[in-house]
Amino acid sequence: MKPAAVQEFFRRLSAANPEPRSELEYVNPYTLLVAVVLSAQATDVGVNKATGPLFKIVTTPEQMVALGEEGLRQYIKTIGLFNTKAKNVIRLSELLIERHGGEVPRDREALEQLPGVGRKTANVVLNVAFGEETIAVDTHIFRVGNRTGLAPGKTPDAVEAKLLKAVPKLYRRHAHHWLILHGRYVCKARKPDCPICPVADLCAFKDKVIA
Repeated sequence: MKPAAVQEFFRRLSAANPEPRSELEYVNPYTLLVAVVLSAQATDVGVNKATGPLFKIVTTPEQMVALGEEGLRQYIKTIGLFNTKAKNVIRLSELLIERHGGEVPRDREALEQLPGVGRKTANVVLNVAFGEETIAVDTHIFRVGNRTGLAPGKTPDAVEAKLLKAVPKLYRRHAHHWLILHGRYVCKARKPDCPICPVADLCAFKDKVIA
């Protein structure tokens, strides 16, 4: 996609939703981090159902450690891989206390050293909690980047690198939310909703059906 088309692509998404927000519910950077770790291979809706009651009693690493792994499991047992996730959340909470004074670090390397935190999770936390211009490539963004021709790549890292080069500075902070929401609700995996797509004329998808 040419730079002028990319600019117009994001101008339209921005006009439709000027201040996009994460659909994960959270209270502070710590609860955001926990929610994102829990969201791996799970839906935001499913995570929010579990964390609603949890975040009424736990909003700090200290409170999470006090709750303990077994206590946490009772809240998140409806989420896939909940045993592993409970273990990771308790351990990352302990490490936040040990290494960072109970605060979530604004540092990619430090975040990625926490259990259950990979590049995508770190990108979400840096963007949503701290306003950094990162792009977390999930399945939706990977699909949209490739399908539209916006940022084709064979791996999430390749798509991320292309997006960081292609997205105009003006739109970089919110780009990842616009693309996730677009992929989730319009440019869907099995049947993209091309007739209602605001950027259909800019898209390189060969099989798009406008009518």
